[in-house]
Amino acid sequence: MSSEQTTGILAAGPSAPAPRSPQSLREAWIALAGLSAVFLFEMLDNSILNVALPTIGRELHASTTVLQWVTGAYAVVFGGLMLAFGALADRFGRRRIMLIGLVLLGVASLATAFVGTAEQLIAVRVAMGVAAAMTTPGSMALAFRLFGDDGLRVRATTLISTVGLVGLAIGPTAGGFVLAIAPWQVLLLVNVPVAALAFAGVWFGIAADDPASLHRDPVDVLGAVLGTAAVVLALVAPTLFVNEGAGAWEPWAATAAAVVAAFLFVVRERSARYPLLDLKLVAHPLVSSGLAFKAAAGLATAGLGYLVTLQLQLDWGWPPALAAAGMLPQVVVLVAGGAFVSPFVRRAGLERAAWISAAAVVAGLAVYGLLSRFGYLWVALALVLVAAGMRVVGVVAGVNVLRGLPENRTTIGAALTDTATEVTSGAGIAATGTILAALFTGDIATTHWSAQQTAQFREAVTVAGLTLTIVAAALVAWGFVRSRRA
Repeated sequence: MSSEQTTGILAAGPSAPAPRSPQSLREAWIALAGLSAVFLFEMLDNSILNVALPTIGRELHASTTVLQWVTGAYAVVFGGLMLAFGALADRFGRRRIMLIGLVLLGVASLATAFVGTAEQLIAVRVAMGVAAAMTTPGSMALAFRLFGDDGLRVRATTLISTVGLVGLAIGPTAGGFVLAIAPWQVLLLVNVPVAALAFAGVWFGIAADDPASLHRDPVDVLGAVLGTAAVVLALVAPTLFVNEGAGAWEPWAATAAAVVAAFLFVVRERSARYPLLDLKLVAHPLVSSGLAFKAAAGLATAGLGYLVTLQLQLDWGWPPALAAAGMLPQVVVLVAGGAFVSPFVRRAGLERAAWISAAAVVAGLAVYGLLSRFGYLWVALALVLVAAGMRVVGVVAGVNVLRGLPENRTTIGAALTDTATEVTSGAGIAATGTILAALFTGDIATTHWSAQQTAQFREAVTVAGLTLTIVAAALVAWGFVRSRRA
């Protein structure tokens, strides 16, 4: 095992006399329970809240746009601040930032009980987004640093992600049952015990940060501002494309501003004495290949989910309940596939597993773009391929990114992988929405389409699916080339 694979090992608990990595998942069960609860919050939050949006709109007299910001404000703040908090965690302590974020999560969730207006709820969601930015990257970084063996790292990350995906899968159903017997505020108050469980697991299961594993470089405030602005604008732009349409000036202005902010961020990081994100580290083959694979998976998952939802309900006329059932192949693979990640990685190796699973994502997109118009079986096959590929690449590519970074940059590395997924997910939705707007005439949400509109939609699905396939394939090919140099 290389020195990169063995650095940064944390003790199983704060009472350990000397740093020692656990030799099994069972030995670290307290820490893993806490870190799993962190990821459960991220996955469960929006999925369970979406069910309550109609109820929230009625009770708080909120417009459609305001309701969109109830979920959108959280996502934008979360995605925009991950890099900044990742950098702070590597300087001031990953465990410390995690615990502060969990306290903020609990307090913000409790504040839901006192919400009386939609604006107050948006403010609560912003605070929860800040808490998520402080905690989510740390769950990956702390899980990686908890173990010294790559096999255990993969198994631990798989376990944590499986818990989160189960939350994502059951969130809408659980939320529906809760709404039948309790007010909608309960759906956010459930985060309080989740935060408490996570706090206890991290406090008792993970040792305080070793000062030697941190660094004391000054914080690059300008870099943090530019990086946050670039990500926030990149996340806002897709929403504007969907809401305003490709013919409006607002989405293009947001896109241009995001590009300018990203350019200035790169210029700043290349010239700063103490950059927020050292671009030389990002260029490391393991890091850049892992980010490319994660980006391809994020692009594919978001774009495919958006297209399939529209196709099942608008083109084929399936009712919402049946359309939800039509997505079950993806849900089943995401949840049950965790049992196969570790055996596959053991047989293929980390680097090979990463590019093979990323290639499966591309294959799923190609199947959908070329064959989805011929029946649901092809749609189901596309969903299975993309979900299976994402299930593996989500774990392996993230581990590879952290393997390629120094021990005192692991949290910002985890934040970088999450940010790449968030941004490319938004790009996938924006690209598909723009293609649909360009090729489909009339209101896409109308009940009855003409034969011409049906033909236009199916052409748009093919063009959008193949466009996503080409972009994802380019990312995977580049990631493969980079991984061969690792």
